Amino acid sequence: MRMNSSMLLARNARKYPKNEAVICQGRRVTYKELDEQVTRLGHALLDLGIQQGDKVIIFMPNVLEFVVSYFAIQRIGAIVVPVNAKFTLTEVEYVVNHAQAKAIIAHEAIFAAVENLKNVKIKIKTGAKKEGWLDYNELIEKSDSSEIKCLLKEDDYSTILYTSGTTGKPKGVLFSYRNILAVAHMIAIEMEVKPESRMLLMMPLTHSAPLHLFLMSAVLVGATNVLTPTFTPDLLIDTVEKERTTHFFGAPVAYLLTASNPRLQTADLSSMKWWVYGGAPLSEKEVRHVQQAFKTDNLTCVYGLTEAGPSGTILFGYEHQEKAGSIGKRAAFGTEIRIVNENGEDVRVGEIGEIVLYGEGNMVGYYRDEEATKQAFLGEWVKSGDLARFDEDGYIWVVDRKKDVIISGGVNIYPKEVEDRILQFGGIQEVAVIGVPHPEWGETVKAVFSAKTPIDVEELKAYLSEHLARFKVPRLYEQVEALPRNASGKILKQQLKVQAIVE
Repeated sequence: MRMNSSMLLARNARKYPKNEAVICQGRRVTYKELDEQVTRLGHALLDLGIQQGDKVIIFMPNVLEFVVSYFAIQRIGAIVVPVNAKFTLTEVEYVVNHAQAKAIIAHEAIFAAVENLKNVKIKIKTGAKKEGWLDYNELIEKSDSSEIKCLLKEDDYSTILYTSGTTGKPKGVLFSYRNILAVAHMIAIEMEVKPESRMLLMMPLTHSAPLHLFLMSAVLVGATNVLTPTFTPDLLIDTVEKERTTHFFGAPVAYLLTASNPRLQTADLSSMKWWVYGGAPLSEKEVRHVQQAFKTDNLTCVYGLTEAGPSGTILFGYEHQEKAGSIGKRAAFGTEIRIVNENGEDVRVGEIGEIVLYGEGNMVGYYRDEEATKQAFLGEWVKSGDLARFDEDGYIWVVDRKKDVIISGGVNIYPKEVEDRILQFGGIQEVAVIGVPHPEWGETVKAVFSAKTPIDVEELKAYLSEHLARFKVPRLYEQVEALPRNASGKILKQQLKVQAIVE
C-alpha cells in the first residue's frame, strides 16, 4: 500500500471537508481549502521545473503558508527542507549548499535575513513583490487546481531537518515517509489525538517534535492545528482561552516563563487535556512549580531525539508524583529502548550507560555524511548520546550528555547532577555546569548561572558541600544575566566552554 503525507491530507479533504485544518492570525482554513491551496502551489512548483527528489527550503515562522508549502513540496515528490526561522544568511546559505537545494520559499516577516541569498535557482516569497523573487500568492492564484496524485511510497524520502548544531555544523537528518508516519501514529495513540482535538503549535515547525509529532498527528486524524508565529506567555494564555485548544507541546523554558505570569491564576485553561514538554529536562522542583502554576496533574514529559523521528519515552502526568525528573519507564508506541555500556551490552539496574532507540521513526541517515551516519547507529539502534540509568522500578533517569561529562583527576562528574542541586539553592533561575581545562586535573568544574539578585558564592559553595561529594562541587563560579541558548531553547555549553578558555 502506498502512503505518504500528501495522501493523508487529500483523504481528510474528502473525509472532513468542513473541519478546520489550520487557524492562524485570524485566518481559518478547512481541510478542503487547505488541500486546494496545496494542489495549486504544487502545480506552480511543477511549472517552475521542480521535480521529484529536488530539495526545496521553507524559511518561515509558524504560519499558514508554512503548512501549505510543506504539503505542496511533498505532493510533487520533492523533498522538504524546513530551515530555522532564526537562522542568519550565512546559516541559510550553508543549508542551501549542503542540501543542494533547488528552491526556497520565504516568508515576508523574516525575508530580510535571506534577501541577498544566492546559489539557489528558484526563489519565492510571500507578501510584497520583490525583484528577483517570485510572488507566492500570485503563483497560487494563477495555478491549476486539477488533482495531483502523489504516488510516493513509505520508504521514499520526505524531509531533511537540520540539527541545531550545538557542537559544530548542523547535520541534515534525512527522513522517509515511513519514519514520519510512524511517530505521528505514536502520538495519536499515546496522546488521544482525535478529529475534535485542537493542536496548539507555538514551538517552531522547523523542529522535529512540533512538525512530525504534533502537526502530522493532527493531519493524520483530521484534527485542527492552531498556529502562532511566535511564543509569549500572554499569547499562550490568550490562544488557549480563545481557541479552546486541547494539546500543547513546549520546551521547558516556555512552561517556566508562563508559570511566572500572574494571569495564570484567573485564566481559563480548562480545555487543555495534554500539557507536553520535551527537548530539555525539567528538574523535580521545576515540575512542581509548573504543575502548581498551571493547576494541572497532566504534565507529560516526552523524551526523544530528532534522529529517532523523534520518538523515545513518555512520563505521564500520574507518574510525576513519584518520578518527576525521570523520562519514564517504557518506550513510546512502536519504539524500543535500551541502555548499553561501551561494549553495547545492556547495563544492570543503577549502572550508567548510553540510551539507544529502535523503531520505524529512526532516520534514514545523515544526508551526505556516511561516516557520521555509521557512528550514529549501533546496528539498527540509533545512539542518543545521553547517559542514563534504570532505577529499581524500571524508570529511566538521564544523567547527562555523553559529551558533557567532566573528567577531573580521572573521576567522572555528571554536570546534570550538580545543576539539579544548584537549582535547589534559592534565587537561581538557570545554570550550566561545564568542565574547563586544568593543568593538573585535566578539567575542573565551573558553574555559570543567572539569578534575579546577586548570589553569595561562598554560601552557594557551602550549600553544595553539604549535598555533594567534594570533587563534584564547582571550583569556579560566574553569574551572568542569561545563559546562551540556541533556537530550540537548549543551553549552548560549547559556547560557554570556549568563553571560559579564552578568559
